[in-house]
Amino acid sequence: MTEAHDAVEVIATKRDGGALSDSQVDWVVDAYTRGVVADEQMSALAMAILLNGMGRDEISRWTAAMIASGERMDFSGLSRPTADKHSTGGVGDKITLPLAPLVAACGVAVPQLSGRGLGHTGGTLDKLESIPGWRAALGNDEMMRQLEDVGAVICAAGSGLAPADKKLYALRDVTGTVEAIPLIASSIMSKKIAEGTGALVLDVKVGSGAFMKDLANARELAETMVALGTDAGVRTVALLTDMDTPLGLTAGNALEVRESVEVLAGGGPADVVELTLALAREMLTAAGHGDVDPADRLADGSAMDAWRRMIAAQDGDPDAALPTARETHVVTAPATGTLTRLDAMAVGLAAWRLGAGRATQGETVQAAAGVEMHAKPGDAVRAGEPLLTLHTDTPERFGRALAALEGGVDVADTAYEATPVVIDRVG
Repeated sequence: MTEAHDAVEVIATKRDGGALSDSQVDWVVDAYTRGVVADEQMSALAMAILLNGMGRDEISRWTAAMIASGERMDFSGLSRPTADKHSTGGVGDKITLPLAPLVAACGVAVPQLSGRGLGHTGGTLDKLESIPGWRAALGNDEMMRQLEDVGAVICAAGSGLAPADKKLYALRDVTGTVEAIPLIASSIMSKKIAEGTGALVLDVKVGSGAFMKDLANARELAETMVALGTDAGVRTVALLTDMDTPLGLTAGNALEVRESVEVLAGGGPADVVELTLALAREMLTAAGHGDVDPADRLADGSAMDAWRRMIAAQDGDPDAALPTARETHVVTAPATGTLTRLDAMAVGLAAWRLGAGRATQGETVQAAAGVEMHAKPGDAVRAGEPLLTLHTDTPERFGRALAALEGGVDVADTAYEATPVVIDRVG
């Protein structure tokens, strides 16, 4: 076939600060997916986008081209509205686990297509796979039945959704272009829009343990993604949330499942409960169910009932004992006073090095590995008393995990001023 454009022309347009035409965008995404545009050419274009940016129309067209590279799901046949949540990733971010059944218990279906962890941020599927029997892979028909019967599904995205993104994501990872906001936004939103949900709430993390370290960049990403969702006809809102400190008191797969179940039982750490309820309220409002208070569904046990049905529907045993690590190591407080800092990145790296995360795609993870926190910033601590417990099946990992935690803890006599969990709302 005769190609409508050539790669060098498209690269040069963006290299020189120009805006790509709709035709150029459609062609280059399709041609890259087909293998006509080579990896080195798409690498050059990705770097030009990183350096020169994209306008709203360009990003919107790029996202549409990514969606067009694969299939689109359709939930219009369900008896209830749909809403989904996406987090940009953090440490101890187990919010999807209690959130999906909670929103389902309020009458809104949650089709949550999730991923696996890479590096210091945990993956939702890895967490759930620590439950004996639970499986991540569902066919589309199976997913639709579960959404109708249970109201919530958390599963792996099929290969048919935005295949252009899968190919480009891997390329960005090895070419120093991961940070390009137009490419981050279109990567996330192409999959979420293709997924077919009616409403979408974005949890954009900000801080040391987040992908976005500063508020200005996080806000730009949130605004870009909200605009993309709006342009595609999906009701979209974003919350900017704190990730200087880990969420909750656990980082690691089975440890986080255990904590999520505590939240569903009406307990759990205050920050996890607060963020779960904040996101649930946004999802319910966007789906037209804003008159339902999700706190009531935590209190009356219906969210827990939805969790048990959701896990069982994917062959998991909600009553089975979760794996526990063969070895533990206690880290004690270095001084007496107020814990003023517990660095999210340090804790995330430690959990990763203990075996909770992976360095390369496809690597296996330890279900029981991770970090348990006995105090959070603002709490009083005493020198020599337990501050963290490290969990792993392979004790030779303790040394590198302890090295990751060096400099990540501050104890002082000064008063502690807490950062709010929800910093701002965009949308």
